[in-house]
Amino acid sequence: MRRGLNVAAFKCGPDYIDTMFHSRIIGARSSNLDTFFFDDNTLKHLFIKNSEGSDISVIEGVMGFYDGMDMGSVKASTYEVSQTTKSPVLLVVDAKGAARSVLAVIHGFLSFVPKNQICGVVFNRCTAGTYKMLAAETEKRFNNTIRPLGFLPDMPDCRIENRHLGLVTADEIEDLKSKLDALADQAEKTVEIDEILKIAESSGYVEADVISLPKYEAVRIAVAKDSAFCFYYKDNQEILKELGAEIVEFSPLHDTELPENIHGLYLGGGYPELYKERLSKNKTMLISIKNALKNKMPCIAECGGFMYLTEYIGGYPMVGYLQGKSYDNKKLTRFGYVTLTAKKDNMLCKRGEKIPAHEFHYWDSEMTGADFTAEKSSGRRWDCVFASDTLYAGYPHFHFWANTDIAVNFYKACLREKKV
Repeated sequence: MRRGLNVAAFKCGPDYIDTMFHSRIIGARSSNLDTFFFDDNTLKHLFIKNSEGSDISVIEGVMGFYDGMDMGSVKASTYEVSQTTKSPVLLVVDAKGAARSVLAVIHGFLSFVPKNQICGVVFNRCTAGTYKMLAAETEKRFNNTIRPLGFLPDMPDCRIENRHLGLVTADEIEDLKSKLDALADQAEKTVEIDEILKIAESSGYVEADVISLPKYEAVRIAVAKDSAFCFYYKDNQEILKELGAEIVEFSPLHDTELPENIHGLYLGGGYPELYKERLSKNKTMLISIKNALKNKMPCIAECGGFMYLTEYIGGYPMVGYLQGKSYDNKKLTRFGYVTLTAKKDNMLCKRGEKIPAHEFHYWDSEMTGADFTAEKSSGRRWDCVFASDTLYAGYPHFHFWANTDIAVNFYKACLREKKV
């Protein structure tokens, strides 16, 4: 960005929080690339679409380079995304408290899977003296097949706190800009950024068949957006806009009631448990949402949004449209990718149809619904989600581009609401 380039940012996998940090850096919303959600053409279509007009696209990996859905494959891994997008790969290796062993780590990544496109390495938490030796040994041992491209020292003042769902969100860090500036200053000194830009120019050309969407009469869809509800895929709202929607953001924390003249409601995930007292005290908003749902307002409520519709979160009264209490389970609950199969016709799909989805939460609820069956790649299955002809409410998150029919079906429900 400091070089005046237009940068597109992407995150591998289903993560919401990292894309918020990207957006704060580049001044535009970042998007996700996920090979569990998308087939190859859809992933490439979104990559091309969301990098249009950019000078460079930077894709952040997820977990370790080869980590995917399970121990037996690279499905949904950073490796798979790099192969699909024909991207050269920079490996980031932690050098804290190690020396020659770091070379063994690099060797392992290079030899584990052939044709891995790894072409450079950046050493993290590394001293200048150690880097000088590691760089020389990397060039010597690997015959310049992988290039040392600099290091970052340990920078305690730039650390970002963790929370149970990952990092704290970008909007919660008052000194985020100063942290980013400090990291950028350091990178200018010790990372070979010009060489990295040259490597980016060697990436392969990506082509995809254009995916066309229908265009409908306009509807207004209210989207909950504040510190309590902030987990949204950029492309989910974009696809609704492409279909014809006007997105109207509102805050369950601060606004007194739903926006006027809306035809649909989207309650995303986030951290309602951290704001349960404030959410509970906003009685007029709780009543407004409950009345809208009673009057059959089409609604998608994912994870935290679903919890908000239950009777209580941690003992604090919520909307109460759905029975049951939400409580802290104090551990990851039903974590990971799942495939949802509808047990009955509903707003999003017909009985027997499938939706790729993802769960990542520490809180749970007494009643989580039973209108879909969730299945993991291991074969484990369970019932979940409350669904009707106007409602999807449950812990699993989904991406509209995994099955564009679900976006169209939600939109059509909003159109029916408009015409009532």
